[in-house]
Amino acid sequence: MKTKKLKFSTLLFSALLVASLFGFTQSSNAQSVKPVTVQSKKDFNGTIDAIKKAVSGGGMMVLAELNQGKVLSMTGLQVNGHAFFVGNPNVGKEAFSADPSVGLVVPVRINVYEKDGKTYVNYFKPSDLFASFNDKKVKMIGDKLDGKLGMMMKMISK
Repeated sequence: MKTKKLKFSTLLFSALLVASLFGFTQSSNAQSVKPVTVQSKKDFNGTIDAIKKAVSGGGMMVLAELNQGKVLSMTGLQVNGHAFFVGNPNVGKEAFSADPSVGLVVPVRINVYEKDGKTYVNYFKPSDLFASFNDKKVKMIGDKLDGKLGMMMKMISK
């Protein structure tokens, strides 16, 4: 009986060690991903409008929006912040068909915020987020989305 308990304890310790190392690796990978930030030439509301136009012009659609400023005003904080969740259902179909766990990073999130009187747009490059999935098709989709978002940011920063 002691041998079984010892083996179980050793097995449990090993499993916890592996899990903690995996978690550390995952969190250190996540920390190395840096957002792309672009200063808009427009004011906050103008940037919101420009994002909507750029998304539809880029063959994507706004799937959801979150007015972070409005939500945070309930806490007494007054900020201009707005998040867009953008994508293309056909591209999403390809990504989800390859690996359904991409729902963790799809749709792509674009953040608009104001700081020191200037408006900024930022996002994480899809290729960086998609790199953790071991699927060539998913990685290829991430690369294509990088290009689309880059073009949108050029439109917004004009």
